[in-house]
Amino acid sequence: MTATCIAQSSDLFRVEGLNIPKNDAGITTTRFKGVLNIPFEVSKETYLIIGSEYNFFNIKYDKQFPFDTADLERLHILDLNIGYVTKWNENWRLIAILTPRLASNFSGSTLSDDFFFNATATLLKSVNNTDKPFRIIAGLSFNSTTGLPFPLPIISYYKKFHPNWSYTMGTTRSNLKYHWKKQSLQLALLLDGYFINVQNNIELPEGRVGSKLSLSAVVSGLEYQYRITDEFSFFAVAGQTLYQSAILRGDNQQRVFTLNEESNLYFRTGFKLSIF
Repeated sequence: MTATCIAQSSDLFRVEGLNIPKNDAGITTTRFKGVLNIPFEVSKETYLIIGSEYNFFNIKYDKQFPFDTADLERLHILDLNIGYVTKWNENWRLIAILTPRLASNFSGSTLSDDFFFNATATLLKSVNNTDKPFRIIAGLSFNSTTGLPFPLPIISYYKKFHPNWSYTMGTTRSNLKYHWKKQSLQLALLLDGYFINVQNNIELPEGRVGSKLSLSAVVSGLEYQYRITDEFSFFAVAGQTLYQSAILRGDNQQRVFTLNEESNLYFRTGFKLSIF
């Protein structure tokens, strides 16, 4: 998800904490995220971006499962971001990002199955010198964790249609935002989740084996943001997962055991430095 995130949100720095409280499935999830992306100008209007993102998940299981959950409690995702941004023509900029990834519970030393790879190529058009500024992002993203041998589309459209109102419609996030002074309040619909390697396979009844762990969630929430400066801001999100699926998967990404399909409350807060 990292390459998609950079292409659509352009965070240069972010620290945040996430809490998904215990639900009927007896699972509580907390996450710490840190992001740092540094742009280097290599020529006029052309930049090389080098950065990294780290996610640490701490998951508690309060119900009994037919296997030991100890290896599923601490999860790590570490990305290296290598980006290239250049002026494509008078109206569009090209953004290309390669993201090698380590995603594992790291119960032992690093394995080849802990490595994943993402790549994204998008075009961005941004028009700000108007009463109703807008931004369009369109492109393709290949993610080795999807199991699909072809890239998937990315599209995002932002428009400020009133001095106090804007909206975004996109493949990973949509929102309706009200702006006043240095603050904003938005209704948001977004995707969240992870896909990691489980180093010690989980033995299940009927000879099934779990070697991957995934979470997919669709979240509806209310987000408050306060701009400390034009680029640096504090944010807080409170919401609900409309859809959630935590699954143990086999080597071919097939479902072998469902851990959680119950909705949850969703709380996230932090600070970020963004170029828009």
